Amino acid sequence: MPFDIPFGTAITMERAQTLVQAAVAEANKRGWKMNVAVVDPNGDLIAFGRMDGAQLASIPIAQHKARVAARYRRPTRAFEDAVQKFGFNYILTLDDVIASRGGIPLVESGKLIGAIGCSGGTGSQDEATCTAAANTVNK
Repeated sequence: MPFDIPFGTAITMERAQTLVQAAVAEANKRGWKMNVAVVDPNGDLIAFGRMDGAQLASIPIAQHKARVAARYRRPTRAFEDAVQKFGFNYILTLDDVIASRGGIPLVESGKLIGAIGCSGGTGSQDEATCTAAANTVNK
């Protein structure tokens, strides 16, 4: 089964805040204004950061991307590709799906410990910001 990652113990608040800071550092380096959410394996919020000037509409979107990446155990890009590249529009009928890049699962020692979601830029900017932070966990 694809994306069959076992659930692990949730990321701690301290580590989640470190990931938010790593994402913010990446966004600052590139001149982007982001909202960043880190969630546990169930998709419940652990840490959040909104950079000065980041668009307010992106607050719930960042949380949604993180929640979906955790619950479905895959990057949200998988849903975007399913819809845009392959025309699998039925994907949009699945509960709580968001077909937009910027949600990345956090996997440590082969277990899902949460996910990170970013929103505020283009899909590729959101994904790059979250990937930079997630790479500190996903090795």
